[in-house]
Amino acid sequence: MSDLKGQIAVVTGSSRGIGKGIALALAEQGCTVYATGRTIGDGDRTIDTTARQVTAAGGVGHAIRCDHGDDDDIARLFEQIGQEAGRIDILVNNVYKIPSPPAWGGGYWDHPISIWDDQVGIGLRAHYVASWHAARLMFESDNARMLNVSSPGGQSYHFSSSYGAGKAGLDRLTADMAVELQPKGIPACVLYPGSVSTEFIQDAAEEQGMDLSQSQTPLLVGRAATSLLMSDDMMARTGTIQWVEDLISEFDLFDENGSRPTAKYAQRDS
Repeated sequence: MSDLKGQIAVVTGSSRGIGKGIALALAEQGCTVYATGRTIGDGDRTIDTTARQVTAAGGVGHAIRCDHGDDDDIARLFEQIGQEAGRIDILVNNVYKIPSPPAWGGGYWDHPISIWDDQVGIGLRAHYVASWHAARLMFESDNARMLNVSSPGGQSYHFSSSYGAGKAGLDRLTADMAVELQPKGIPACVLYPGSVSTEFIQDAAEEQGMDLSQSQTPLLVGRAATSLLMSDDMMARTGTIQWVEDLISEFDLFDENGSRPTAKYAQRDS
């Protein structure tokens, strides 16, 4: 497997949840990680805290505030990374905006039209914009890789129609980017987590009495993502969907508690 020590990684939307889990897992392998997002400060769910924890975990953490709904902000983000690091070895497009209130259940007509901008604008368009700006910095790397965090909602109904449209669009975008990046020697894959005990889900579980015992932790998802990024055959997988549950088994991974969920994703197509 490839050594990631000293590699330059960008993880968008990493103040919490899956993004933070990926940032910390990359840190365990010695990466320099740029954590991006809107929330700053000393609280538990900020990019500044993620950056400090990245450094404590063995990497080098940097926090850059970025509103991924603002094209100019995204441009400034990558301009700063270019000035400081000169290249990008790993791009993880993860940023996502959960509508407030969350669009769970009901018909599309029951939710404000603005959820489209949250779930497709931030969940799809922002990934395209980030990838566009990152491309030239990735071309400066000898071993660049891209990973886009999607969801099984790209294949079957989850939460809302706009959610599914954004995830299916990201899957297609990644597959086509993989075709265009292949001559540059850069693989691009989609990551499908299962049920993940993010802070948002933990908060909901407390209110609704949900059982999270078989959920993947964000760090376990991060370790699966990192194992894929370290693998010698990522180019052979380029353009494909990589399920976290498969990567956990393939790379014999455990979470921070020494556990791993054994249940398979119930709505998995294949």
